[in-house]
Amino acid sequence: MDKNLELIFKNVAGKNARLSIQNPKEDLTTQEVEALMNDIIDKNVFETSGGDLVEIVGARIVQREVIDLLG
Repeated sequence: MDKNLELIFKNVAGKNARLSIQNPKEDLTTQEVEALMNDIIDKNVFETSGGDLVEIVGARIVQREVIDLLG
């Protein structure tokens, strides 16, 4: 099963921007995710088409199961 950690930020333009991280560790805590997101904002790691990331909106684990029927 594919698993991604999706980090959702608000940028300077007021629009949401998402970062997706594949295969996050199983025992990831809310505190670790929040610390990571604050580091990304504080260190200005990414820039979006709407400008710098300025606020945490949310984070979630997204799981996807693919079942091959043929081949």
